[in-house]
Amino acid sequence: MIDLYSDTHTRPTRGMRQAMAEAEVGDEQQMADPTVNALCERVADLLDKEAAVFMPSGTMCNQIAFRVWCRPGDEMILEATTHPVHAETGGPAGNAGVMLRLIQGERGMFTGPQVRAALRHGTRHEPRQRLLAIENTTNFGGGAVWPVPQIEEVTGVAREAGLACHLDGARLMNAAIAGNRSASEICAPFDSAWLDFSKGLGAPVGGVLAGSRDFIDEAWRFKQMMGGAMRQAGIIAAGCLYALDHHVERLAEDHANAKRLAEGLAEIPGIAVDAANVETNILWFEVEGGRDAREVARALAAEGVAVGAFGASRMRAVTHLDVDAAMIDRAIGALRRVMDA
Repeated sequence: MIDLYSDTHTRPTRGMRQAMAEAEVGDEQQMADPTVNALCERVADLLDKEAAVFMPSGTMCNQIAFRVWCRPGDEMILEATTHPVHAETGGPAGNAGVMLRLIQGERGMFTGPQVRAALRHGTRHEPRQRLLAIENTTNFGGGAVWPVPQIEEVTGVAREAGLACHLDGARLMNAAIAGNRSASEICAPFDSAWLDFSKGLGAPVGGVLAGSRDFIDEAWRFKQMMGGAMRQAGIIAAGCLYALDHHVERLAEDHANAKRLAEGLAEIPGIAVDAANVETNILWFEVEGGRDAREVARALAAEGVAVGAFGASRMRAVTHLDVDAAMIDRAIGALRRVMDA
């Protein structure tokens, strides 16, 4: 199977498995796991933050950050297509009691004037606005990379209004590689940020949330409250450390493969794709002519290719380290056969 459904489907490489098997471990909850501690120190340094905490998932990173920054009845500002809105099971409301002020952006991104227009007047009739959150790269926005000046613009408006700023870094290193920026440069305007390891970096589990020491102290409290203590977690943290050593620069291959796929799909009748805007490893496309995306996905699966169907006509393909250029060419051929059928 050529698995283009998601980069969360990556499997640990042989070298990563060996590193995990040989990891030195201890009680992570008691700060006694040396491998977890090394990972947190390394990510804090990478993102230029004071401290960090290892989490079971990126979603937990988001949810705990929302709990730290907000109180029930508060409001956060974010783009309408982002992960916390559509794929975290109502977590902002359920876990933090937070209202969402949504901005209709372009490819998952918005502007400073849009943030200013979303600000409330601060009367007692309105919810208090506490947080601005962005996602980089954007998922439903097609893997778009936020330009650093645009990040600085929107966070600047938020700070003027007294809001904290949070970065959903599910694919942060994809943004760094594609934009030729350091992770610390991207994260500089944010009070909290996290880095996911179970997507393009290819580890099986985990995300690391970073911020000030006071922020991380509070994050630990909510991690405990949500049952997130992981004990001898060095086994999985070792996979994350291995990913930082071996899987960052190679993300450029995934970006090239996504571009190759987009250009191939653009030549297939009945497929609409914006190949020019494929920046990283996520590709959204539409099936036309009355074809149903779910039926196309089933037909592709029969051809040995897994892609995602999202709605009647919209589909997504995501490249990663388990998919090479030859597989991309085979996937293009499979979709051509399906669309010709």
